Amino acid sequence: MPHSASAQNSAAPTSSTRAHSVENHWAAVALIAASTFIVVAAEMMPVGLLTPIGASLVESEGTIGLSLAITGLVAAATAPFVPVVTRRFDRRSTLVVLMLLVAVANALTALAPSFAVLAVARVLLGVSMGGVWALAASLAPRLVENRSVGLATTIIFSGIAVASVLGVPAGTYIGAAAGWSVAFWTLSCAATLIALAMFAVLPTMPADQALSLGSLVEAFRNPGVRVGIAITALLITAHFAAYTYVRPGLEFFAGLNASQVGTMLLIYGAFGVVGNFIAGPSAAKSPKMVVVILSVGIALTLALFPISAATLIAAALLMAAWGLFYGGVSVSTQTWIAHAAPAHREAASALWVAVFNASIALGAFAGGRIHDYAGSQSVFWFAAGIAALAVFLATVRKPVVADMN
Repeated sequence: MPHSASAQNSAAPTSSTRAHSVENHWAAVALIAASTFIVVAAEMMPVGLLTPIGASLVESEGTIGLSLAITGLVAAATAPFVPVVTRRFDRRSTLVVLMLLVAVANALTALAPSFAVLAVARVLLGVSMGGVWALAASLAPRLVENRSVGLATTIIFSGIAVASVLGVPAGTYIGAAAGWSVAFWTLSCAATLIALAMFAVLPTMPADQALSLGSLVEAFRNPGVRVGIAITALLITAHFAAYTYVRPGLEFFAGLNASQVGTMLLIYGAFGVVGNFIAGPSAAKSPKMVVVILSVGIALTLALFPISAATLIAAALLMAAWGLFYGGVSVSTQTWIAHAAPAHREAASALWVAVFNASIALGAFAGGRIHDYAGSQSVFWFAAGIAALAVFLATVRKPVVADMN
């Protein structure tokens, strides 16, 4: 979920930015990007493994899908406040502890004998993910010189963007080849290695720029921020209502097997990465136009699934379109927020993180209830309707509402 370079440069440099002169810590930037990749990959991992996890724990796919709702809700609740609560702790130490917590959460998930244990593991993951995501949003100015802040922030948040579209197919393939628990053991080991590397590579970063509760309130008072948050909530809810249950959907619509589903998710992921990098530069110039286009594309694609995804080729084309449109949602909605409140970029970003994750939870929960009681077709129709609301809101409103005063 990278910020645009223009949005980054419009914010005034912090005191910590001015404190260091020209030394750049690109290895640290890469490690933070890796951490954002791991936490989001861990959050998304159950999507491609609903069927085998459900069979192993003797639970329905809808119940296992709640694991995403648990993680999203916890992350939404903690993300805005981690920078406040940890204001007295060095950011390097905080990130190391959070990544070790990610490792523990994934190990516990791999060992879970029941849904209750799985739920505890996902709570731990939500806390750590919300913390990593919130801190990552503000670290670029402390790691590179002013002129490189935009690029560094883009790299950091590219970890989230890539994980959102590639984490699920990777987990699906690992699960098919070695079992679903191996996918989570892999994440646990990777998080541990990143924590150790962070301890060795990241510079000390005293937490002297923590957000205050007042800055969160000020950002939320901005009308453009509220509109951007509402659009984000609608698109993410729509997406995850359907995407959380895309495996049973593809099995139902097109009769695909596990290997074919993995291929579909890989297609989705590849086009999602393309969509992210296409949308970013365009959103920096016109976030409204890009958000409208992406919202229309998502709504139409989801609406076509129950009608057209009856063959392997048709399913592949729809998955490609879905990935292309959704891949740009994070960067474009984040850019909308940045354009609306350049003076409160960090606070607005923290609110965006909270809403984004709460919407994941809402989408996963709503999709699960609909899937269990009405089937896959109803899930996709519901998601298309929610996305259509985002189309309307993005069409009639603009990000720079505050600038019109």
